[in-house]
Amino acid sequence: MPRPRNERQELEQELAEIPRQIAAYWNELENGSPKRTRRERLEWQIQQVQKRMADVEARLTKVSPERKP
Repeated sequence: MPRPRNERQELEQELAEIPRQIAAYWNELENGSPKRTRRERLEWQIQQVQKRMADVEARLTKVSPERKP
């Protein structure tokens, strides 16, 4: 059975995934539907993910470093 992940590992994994989310939103924004409402929603999603990235980075600085067994 795998060991439960600690908070630092969870935050690091989330931080690693965020740039892919932003890239996917930008790709859809640039190549997707020209509908204004969809475009506004994608722009909003990009802003929210960028805010989440800043939050995760801030939390990582507060979390104690991972201890090696």
